[in-house]
Amino acid sequence: MHKHGRRTSAAALTLRKQKMKILLVGETWVIAETHIKGITTYGTGSSVNEAAPLIDALTSAGHEVVHLGNDVALAEVPRTVEAISQYDVILFSDVGADNLLLHPDTLVRAQRTGDFLGLLRDHVSEGAGFAMIGGWMSFSGREGKARYYGTPVADVLPVTMLGYDDRNEAPAGVTPHVTAESPIIDGLSSEWPWFLGYNRVQAKADALTVLTFDNDPLLVTGEYGRGRSAAFTSDCTPHWAGNFVEWHGYVKFWDQLVRWLAAARA
Repeated sequence: MHKHGRRTSAAALTLRKQKMKILLVGETWVIAETHIKGITTYGTGSSVNEAAPLIDALTSAGHEVVHLGNDVALAEVPRTVEAISQYDVILFSDVGADNLLLHPDTLVRAQRTGDFLGLLRDHVSEGAGFAMIGGWMSFSGREGKARYYGTPVADVLPVTMLGYDDRNEAPAGVTPHVTAESPIIDGLSSEWPWFLGYNRVQAKADALTVLTFDNDPLLVTGEYGRGRSAAFTSDCTPHWAGNFVEWHGYVKFWDQLVRWLAAARA
């Protein structure tokens, strides 16, 4: 059984220098509205893609990003070793586990399909990087519907998920504190921007908690097999990201995070 290693000392937290290929999954949704004007009703719809700030940050740092929104992820995520092996780092942001597990061939036709989450676990154990970014469909998620507890992702992450609605909505704003040294935050101001919410999790015993909101983790890092993983419990885009997207350290933070995650593949 692969377990988190205990090599997450400051000396072990190195960064990869080369550009990387990153798979970003999530950060899209569809809005369907019903308008009622007296006895007359009609519907409108729109689609939302909030991935741009993170994609822009990573590409401006020289990385290649492949983005699979929630509308296409089920059909297009890698389901073979060959397909997933091209990615140095995989990021999940606001995409529920069911949206990656219940392929129509399985759900409707009762056929077997490739297990993306199991492949991801094995991919990280062989040296790749993985991070989950917070949101209503991350970790346990709103009403527990993100549902990553009990999946292979739970093995890889350096945190334990609650298994029920884990959101902490903070409309007055909460500001993180640095609790450990890490190359991921090297060169960044100790004065972090405020956030408007996050997912509550618990750091595993052998993980390193780098940033916290008082007693709740914001950034936790760890190792799984030969690879590395991280949990960033708030968002990369509004609403939870607050003024984080406009912060001068936004690009540098995400660049250093993915470089640290992929260091074993250098």
